[in-house]
Amino acid sequence: MDIGLGHAGITLDSRFTDLDRPVLLTGIQALLRLLLEQHRLDAAAGLRTAALVSGYRGSPLGMLDRELWMQKALMGAHDIRFEPGVNEDLAATMIYGTQELNAFPGAKYDGVYGMWYGKGPGVDRSGDAFHCANMAGTHRYGGVLAIAGDDHGAHSSTYPHQTEYVFQNCFIPVLNPASVQDVLDLGLAGYALSRYAGVWVAMKTTAETMEQASTAVVPSARFFATPDFALPPHGLNFDHTLKFPADRAELERRMLEERMPAVLAWARANRLDRVTSGGPDATIGLVTVGKAHEDTLHALRRMGLADHPQIAVYKIAMTWPLETEGLRDFAHGKRAILVIEEKRSFVESQIRDALYHLPAGERPEISGKTTPRGEALLSPLMELSPEIVSGGLAAFLGKAGLNLPAPPAPIVAERPAGLLRRIPAFCAGCPHATSTKLPDGSFASAGIGCHFMAMDDGPQTRTFTHMGGEGAPFVGLSSFTEVKHMFANIGDGTYQHSGSMAIRQAVAANTRITYKLLFNDAVAMTGGQPAEGAPTVPRIAAQLAAEGVKRIAVVADEADRLPPAADLPPGVTRHTREELDAVQRSLRDYDGPSVLIYDQVCATEKRRRRKRGSMAQPTRHVVINEAVCENCGDCSVQSNCIAIEPVETEFGRKRRINPTSCNVDLSCLKGFCPSFVSQAGPPAAPDADTHWQAQEADLAAGLPVPLVPPLGIWRGLFAGIGGGGIVTSGAILAMAAHLEGRAVKTLDFTGLAQKNGAVVAHVQIAADEAALDVVRIPLGTADLMLAADMAVGCQPGVLERNAKGTAVIGNLDLAATAEFKRDASLPIDAALHRRTIEKVTDPGRSVWLHGVRLAERLFGNAQAMNTMLLGLAWQRGLVPVQEGAILRAIELNGAAVTLNKRAFLWGRILAEQPTLAEQILHGVTEGPPQDLDALIAHRAKALAAYQSPRYAARYRSLVQLVTVRETAVSGAPGRLSRAVAEGLYRVMAYKDEYEVARLHAAATYGDKPVFHMSPPLIWGIDKATGRRGKIAVPGWLGLPLFRVLRHGKALRGTVLDPFGYQAERRQERALIGQYEADLRLILDTLSPGTLETAVALADLPDQVRGFGPVKDANRAKAAVRRAALRDGLSRPEPVAMAAE
Repeated sequence: MDIGLGHAGITLDSRFTDLDRPVLLTGIQALLRLLLEQHRLDAAAGLRTAALVSGYRGSPLGMLDRELWMQKALMGAHDIRFEPGVNEDLAATMIYGTQELNAFPGAKYDGVYGMWYGKGPGVDRSGDAFHCANMAGTHRYGGVLAIAGDDHGAHSSTYPHQTEYVFQNCFIPVLNPASVQDVLDLGLAGYALSRYAGVWVAMKTTAETMEQASTAVVPSARFFATPDFALPPHGLNFDHTLKFPADRAELERRMLEERMPAVLAWARANRLDRVTSGGPDATIGLVTVGKAHEDTLHALRRMGLADHPQIAVYKIAMTWPLETEGLRDFAHGKRAILVIEEKRSFVESQIRDALYHLPAGERPEISGKTTPRGEALLSPLMELSPEIVSGGLAAFLGKAGLNLPAPPAPIVAERPAGLLRRIPAFCAGCPHATSTKLPDGSFASAGIGCHFMAMDDGPQTRTFTHMGGEGAPFVGLSSFTEVKHMFANIGDGTYQHSGSMAIRQAVAANTRITYKLLFNDAVAMTGGQPAEGAPTVPRIAAQLAAEGVKRIAVVADEADRLPPAADLPPGVTRHTREELDAVQRSLRDYDGPSVLIYDQVCATEKRRRRKRGSMAQPTRHVVINEAVCENCGDCSVQSNCIAIEPVETEFGRKRRINPTSCNVDLSCLKGFCPSFVSQAGPPAAPDADTHWQAQEADLAAGLPVPLVPPLGIWRGLFAGIGGGGIVTSGAILAMAAHLEGRAVKTLDFTGLAQKNGAVVAHVQIAADEAALDVVRIPLGTADLMLAADMAVGCQPGVLERNAKGTAVIGNLDLAATAEFKRDASLPIDAALHRRTIEKVTDPGRSVWLHGVRLAERLFGNAQAMNTMLLGLAWQRGLVPVQEGAILRAIELNGAAVTLNKRAFLWGRILAEQPTLAEQILHGVTEGPPQDLDALIAHRAKALAAYQSPRYAARYRSLVQLVTVRETAVSGAPGRLSRAVAEGLYRVMAYKDEYEVARLHAAATYGDKPVFHMSPPLIWGIDKATGRRGKIAVPGWLGLPLFRVLRHGKALRGTVLDPFGYQAERRQERALIGQYEADLRLILDTLSPGTLETAVALADLPDQVRGFGPVKDANRAKAAVRRAALRDGLSRPEPVAMAAE
C-alpha cells in the first residue's frame, strides 16, 4: 500500500539511529539520543568513552528512567550505564566520582561523561553535592550535564520552581533549550563546554521541552570551535594532584579566575547566543530565553510583526554566566530592549549589569518584568504564554514609539454552573484509598506521593510537607498543641529516598506519632518504577527496629501477603486490613513513635503486571445487581473506589462496577448493601456484538476516500481522562504525519493523569518546521478537538483554544468525576457540556455520538473509542494525513493493532452512516421514561410485580389526585406530578428480604456467584463497625433460597411476616403513611407560590436511600428537612383522599 511516506523505512528505532534527516523524538528521548551521539562522536574522534546516568525521577523528567530501562540493550551496547540514585544528591555524588577516573590506577576508558537528572526540589537538596563536584572539576574526556526539570506552572509539583539561582551559586553554567532540537544541540555543546572548561553544565528543562515530541535533525558531523584563550599550565580539568583541604583556596581561584572566563570564551567562540531575526538597523531589541523564545515568535506573528524592520530578536542559550560581548554587539544601536523570560528576572538583571557602564547615548532602556518606571509588563507568576507576551509586547512597543493596533482581546469562554471538574483521584483499588483512612478523632499529615490526595477526601488529613520531611512538622509542633498524636503518611519510595531520616528524628525526640509507611511495591506517582534498592517489608521493619522504633505493626490487604513472624523483629504485630481501624486506635494510644507498615501492591502496577503476565489474574470479581442497588453510595464511602460508577436505568440512577478499570480490591464489599455479587474469574468487559462484526466488511466496502485538507498549519486537541488512551491517539497521528515527511510538534499535558485526572494532547502538523513555533496550541486556533471527555473539553485552558471554525468529534458518554464518591446525586449533564463546547466551536462541522457505549458494543473495549473518534474525524476530512500513514503508525505503536485498525474503520463507517449508531445501541436504556404517563404506567407495573395489582392501583389513584390538582393550579401536570410518581413509588417499593430475593432470583449471573449479605435475625452487630456483619452466601445455596423466599411477599406487612417486626421494616412502612400525609398537605396547600416547596417535599424520598444503618442515617437527615418543608406550607381547605 502506498502511504505517501516522506522517508522509507522509518521504524521506532529510527529516532535513535537516523542521521541528517528528521526524526520524531520526545524531549525525554532526545536526552537518550544525546548520550548516544556523544558516544558516536567520541568514537569518531578515536576516544573510547563510557557514560553514567543517575538521578531521581520527577516531573517533567519522571519518565526518563523508564525510557532508559526500555532501551537498556541499546544503552549497554554504547557503554552507557544507568544507575538510579536513591536520592538526588547521592546520584550527583556518583556522577562526581566518574570525573575522578585518573585519580586511581586502572582506568578502563579514556573518559566517562555523566548525566544527572532531577526536578526542581532535587536540585535544591543537591546543592552541596553540586558545589563540591563542580569545584573539583570534570575530566577532559568526561564532562557532566545536570538536567534540571522545572515546573513553572506547578502542574505536578508542590510549588512552581526556578533552579537557575541554585546552579549560579554553585558556579555551574546554565543552558536553556526551547525545543527538542535545542536539547540535542545544546546538550552536545554542554558536554563540549564541560570538557573544555572543567565545569559541570546544567540544562534547564520544563514540561514544554521534555513532554513534547517534535521532529528534529541529528547531523552526522559536529564541530565546536576552540576559543582563543590562554590555558593555564595545569589545565582546567579535574586535578588529582591538588590536596584537600590544603588547596581549597586554589580551587576557588581556579574557578573564578580561570574556569569561568574559559566558559565565557567558549560560549563566545561557539555563538551559543545568537540573533534569530532582524538586522543591525533595528532600533528595538527583544531578548528571549528558553521556552519564552517560541512564545515571542508566535506573539510577533499574532501581532503582524514577524518581519518588522525595527525589531530584532536575540535568543539567549546560556542564561548564566551571560556572555556579554555578543549581547553588547546586539545592543548597539538599540534604544529599547525587552527581556522575555519566565519566572523572576534572572537574565534581565545580568543584562542591566552588562550594559550599565555604556555611555548614556549608547545605553538602551531595559524593560522586562516591568518598565524602568515600574509599570508591569510580564508577570513573574506561573508560566508565560503567547497571549501574555503579546500584551507585554504591545505595552512595551507602544512606549517605544511603534504605532500598533490593540492586541486581540483575550478569549473568554462562558462556563455555566454544573460543569464537572475532572480532578485527580485514587485509582480504582488504590491501596491509599483504604490505608489513608483514619479513626474518628484523629488527624494526619501528608507528604510527597499519591497519598497526598487524601487531603481531598475530608478534613482529617490537613497538612503536607516536602519529600523526606514527613511527620517532622508535628515533631516540632507537638509541645505547643492539645493534639496529642498525629498520623504521618509516607510512601515506600520516599522512605528509601530520605524519609527514614524523618522517622529517626521522631525517635530522637520521642514524639507520639504514628508513621503509616505505605508499601506499594512501586513508585506509582511517576510511572510505577521500583523503589531504589528493592526494599521489602521485613527489611524495613528490621531497619525501623534498629533505629529504635519499639511499636511496629504490619497490615496487608490479604493474609497471604503478611511476612512470617520469624522474618520480622520481635514484637512486630501482623494484621489484615479488616483490622486497620483497631490497629490505628491501638497505635494512637501508644506513648511514643510507632510505625504501621501497610502492604498492598499499587493498583496501577497490578494492572500492568497482569497485562505482562508477571502477576496472576484475580480468581474472582464483583458485580452489582443494579435492580437491588439503591445508589446510596455506601460502597464508595467504604472503598473510596472510582471503579464504582453511576449508571442511568429505567428506575433512575444506580451503580455499576466498571470492569475495565476495576482492580479487584474487593473493599467495595464492605458497603452495607445486598446488591454485591462476586463471581469466578477476573473482571471482563462486556462481549462485543458479533452481529456487527459480521457486517463490518460489507459496511466498509465502497467507503469513499475523503479529501485530505490542505496543509498550512493544522492544530488538533485531544481531550480525555488519564488512562483512557486519548494521548495514544494523538501520538499515532503525530507519527503518521512524520511518516509522510511533515513537521510535527506535540505536547501531552498529563500531570496526575494516571490518577484519573484530565489529559490533553496538543498536536500540530505543518509542511516545514519553520511554520511551527509554540508547542502548546495557541488560544483560538485549534482546527479539531477530539473530545473523548466533555468535562476536560470544557475546562479552562482547553475550551479557549478552540474557535468558531473548530470541528469537534465528541463522546456523549460523560463519566462521573471523583466527586461522585461523596455525592450520589452529582449532576452529570452531558447536554450542558455539549452546549458549552458548541458555543465556542462550529456545531455544523461537529459530530457527537455515544463513543464509550459504541466501543463496548462493537469491540468489548471502551478504550477503542479514541481510535474510532480519530477514524470518524479522518473520514469527515478533518485530519491532514493519509489513511495509510495512520494505519502504519498504529502498527508501529504495536498495541492492540488489529483492534485499533478495526476501531479506525468503524469511525469511518459511522461518519458515512451516522444512523447506524442508533441501531447498534438499540435497547440501551438512558434513564426513566420521560413521558409522565409512561412513567406512571412503568412504576405501577413494577409495583404489581413487587406486591399485587391492588397495590399498584393504590399507587395510581394517589398519583392521579396530584396530577389533577397540579393541572388545576398550573394548567398541566409537571414537576410535582413527576416527583410524586417517583417518590411514592420509592416509599411503596422498599426493598425488604422478599424483594431482594425476588430481584436476585430474576437476575442472570456468571460462574459460581457468591452473594454478600447481612441477613437479619441470624447475624449480630460487629463491634468494630457498629453494623450487622456480612456473610458470603454461595450461589448453590442462595439462589434456591431466593426463589423460595420471593414468594413470601404475600406475608409482607402482616402478622405472619417474620421480618416485619424489625425496626427497619416498621420504619419503612411508617414512611408510606408519612408520605401520604405529606401528599394531603401538598394537595391542601398547593398554589403557584408553594409549588417549589411542594416539589421539594415530594422529592424527599429520593434522599432516603440504602439499607440498614445507611438508610437509618439518611432517614434521620430527611426527617429534619421534612419538618422544615412542611412548616413552609400553609393549610387551606383539605382535599379528600381516595380509599385504598
